[in-house]
Amino acid sequence: MAERVVSAAEPTALERGRPRQIVLACLLMVASGFAGLAYQVVWTQQSTSWLGHESAAVLAVVAAFFGGLALGALTLGSRIDRSARPARWYAGCEIVIGAWSLTLAALLEPASSALLGLIGPQPSATWHWFVAFFGTALLLLPATVSMGATLPAMERVFATTSARNISISALYAANTAGAVVGVIAAAFWLVPQLGLAHSSLACAVLNFVCAAVALSLQTNGDSATPAPGSGILRGPNHTLLLLAATGLLGIGYEVLVVRALSQVAENTVYTFALLLAVYLIGTALGAAAYSRWRASKPMRSGEISSDRLLTPLIQVLAATCLLGTLLLAGADEIKNSFIGAFGPSVASALAGEVAMAIIAFLLPTLVMGALFSHLSTEARDGGISFGHAIGVNTVGAAIAPLLFGLVLLPVLGLKPALLLISVGYLLLVARPAWSKPAQWLVIGVTAASVIWSPSLHNTHIPRGGRLVSYSEGVMASVTVIEDKSGVATLHINNRQQEGSSATLLADARQALLPVLLHPNSKRALFLGLGTGLTASSATLQPSLQVDVVELVPEVIDAAQHFESSYPEAADRSRLHTMSADARRFVRTSEQQYDVIVADNFHPARSGSASLYTVEHFEAVRQRLAEGGVFCQWLPLHQLDVDTLRSIVRSFLAVYPNASAVLATLSLDTPTIGLIARRDGERFSLEQVSAQLSAANSYDVEGFGFPDDLALLGSFFAGPHSLTTFAGAAPLNTDDRPIVAYRAPTITYSPVSTPRERLLELLGDVEINPEEILAGELNLEWSNRLEAYWTARDRFIEAGRDVRPTSDVRDMLAQVREPLLEVLHISPGFRPAYDPLVRMAAALAGKDSAAARSLLSELQQVQPDRPEAAQLLNAIDSQAQ
Repeated sequence: MAERVVSAAEPTALERGRPRQIVLACLLMVASGFAGLAYQVVWTQQSTSWLGHESAAVLAVVAAFFGGLALGALTLGSRIDRSARPARWYAGCEIVIGAWSLTLAALLEPASSALLGLIGPQPSATWHWFVAFFGTALLLLPATVSMGATLPAMERVFATTSARNISISALYAANTAGAVVGVIAAAFWLVPQLGLAHSSLACAVLNFVCAAVALSLQTNGDSATPAPGSGILRGPNHTLLLLAATGLLGIGYEVLVVRALSQVAENTVYTFALLLAVYLIGTALGAAAYSRWRASKPMRSGEISSDRLLTPLIQVLAATCLLGTLLLAGADEIKNSFIGAFGPSVASALAGEVAMAIIAFLLPTLVMGALFSHLSTEARDGGISFGHAIGVNTVGAAIAPLLFGLVLLPVLGLKPALLLISVGYLLLVARPAWSKPAQWLVIGVTAASVIWSPSLHNTHIPRGGRLVSYSEGVMASVTVIEDKSGVATLHINNRQQEGSSATLLADARQALLPVLLHPNSKRALFLGLGTGLTASSATLQPSLQVDVVELVPEVIDAAQHFESSYPEAADRSRLHTMSADARRFVRTSEQQYDVIVADNFHPARSGSASLYTVEHFEAVRQRLAEGGVFCQWLPLHQLDVDTLRSIVRSFLAVYPNASAVLATLSLDTPTIGLIARRDGERFSLEQVSAQLSAANSYDVEGFGFPDDLALLGSFFAGPHSLTTFAGAAPLNTDDRPIVAYRAPTITYSPVSTPRERLLELLGDVEINPEEILAGELNLEWSNRLEAYWTARDRFIEAGRDVRPTSDVRDMLAQVREPLLEVLHISPGFRPAYDPLVRMAAALAGKDSAAARSLLSELQQVQPDRPEAAQLLNAIDSQAQ
């Protein structure tokens, strides 16, 4: 057979295969980037479950991740450069990543226990960061080192093949684009649907596929000898310095902007995924734009000096970071405009958060992607290997979380630290640029911004109010704001979620209810401090020692402004406050407690959902002494019913005999509690009565507990009913954090009101005295308790449609008959009796006949109460 003749004009088979190889390489980089960022999401969530949610731990995990990448690029890059088969190196790295992610599944539990033991319940910030960084770095090292070598390996594959014209920037853009998809997929699908472990498994499979495909990239050119000087630093060290500095400043900018936006965004798992995605999108687009520009302008050696492009890139980056910093002041208005334009919905809320990320990140990251691509290309052209270049850049990135997040932010404050980023970039430009107007223009605007630019505090002070205190912490900004009536509120990241000086009754009940249910409590633990009103109220109980764990140190300082609102009889000498992560403290402390009370943490906020997992509830059980009581409060006004079902089922998995209580009868901020004893025993009526008798020393009646009927009347669901309510709802576990991904839905777009959810809950559950009380019960008393529960539910239902008004006649017309009906059901139901007496008193001066009529009916319904008779006598005396 005659050989086929190929003309000079016809492409060779090698040339025809070149586009396919380039596309295949980019797809591999996309897949590799997808897996890498999905792993980062998974490993960060897994790490915080044992390291804690303090910023030191979270930033240490990020730094450890970058540190491993840097080590891989620096140590393996030179070996890959000398290898004649870099595709095998790439495949080997992907295999190691996948294999180690599977190995971590077995190592996670013993390793986390060891790290917990090293950190302890209350570590110093330095020791905590040290263990978190090095512990995480060692645990992830095989995988992160291999990840750091994948991009240099792929670059080397095409430096030795017929497709060598593919640029560094194109590979980097593809890898970063994959990372964008990985972040979004992990947050919106992988973790919610599969859980953390199975998400890692899916990524491991992807790693193995990448390894198999990479081996097909080997061509005849794959065995070519590396170019002389490859990997040898013939160029100046100035390029390496720029790579390290830009890595440091770029990630520093990301850390600070995320911190700034936490004051206006919802701070859910979706918030941080979207912020990171926008950051990566900008970087990918910048690298892609540089790649296209570079391909359209082929340069001969010496044709264009590096500084002619490098200096403008750095100056533009400094200017865009400055612009992003200035625009952050309007982030709140941008978010609200989206919600206002499209109406409250999940889509509009997420779009608002994306818009905030775009104004802060898009322009700077576009330039960051182009600048990194340019520096890496110049380094390669100067004899510096790509592995060495990316490794040095990532070393800077690894330092950034510590420097900017833990050092500069608390020392300088948010705005000065962000402006320092722009200054840092300006200091990197070549000396001749300092004689140009552009350089001094950016410097002048930056300097002016220090004085005249808006604050980034985003603190909303009501008209007539004042700012009592402001503290910029590593984790959050904490403010105390007082309105014109003198009511002080505590805000974390610009949100009132921690109570006020006017909520003593509700806050005290959350402490006293579980304390009074214990027969003889000597030591109590409160998870969460807030204003301190709840924990301080527990000290009303004689001889009770109260420990409080608070995650945010600045909250402990801010709570001092609320001490004047504490109960007068509170004994602060028995209140011991500690700054620590609640989960880690519970797992590492050796102290046993008679009562543990967990605050009603907002379930959608980042990190809070881990306090509602099966593993955490089990750890709390281990901290309870024999017969101990645990009460987990839940904010129904921040929870949808489906998420509540998951939390209830998770609680029942550890405390199968748990019951549910209402903290107050509030319709707008209903707070429910899941309560149980360590041993599963029911409560004793005799012991409850004895506790209430002893509590008369501090006027427990003033907190709504005049007798055992009122205290036990707080229960609204027993174990059987809760089990039916929870049904087959998915458990909220460390591996599958259902609550973290479900709870944000109602935060972004409330589909029902809190009162509607409360009424739905009460309609779905039931209770009987035998479920919560031990021993043989008096039939008459049991009937009274059941009547009390019926009256309570009817009282709440009656309040659903009441229109608040200052007109006593209008209010009485709305509530008179429903409240009297409630009293006919249960004459001892004080929440219905007391407001009618108050309205009669207000009506007495305007319409004494109507007041007498109401008071006479109250006397008939509840003859044992003296208030109606006393007021009626007073009205009659005035009439005479």
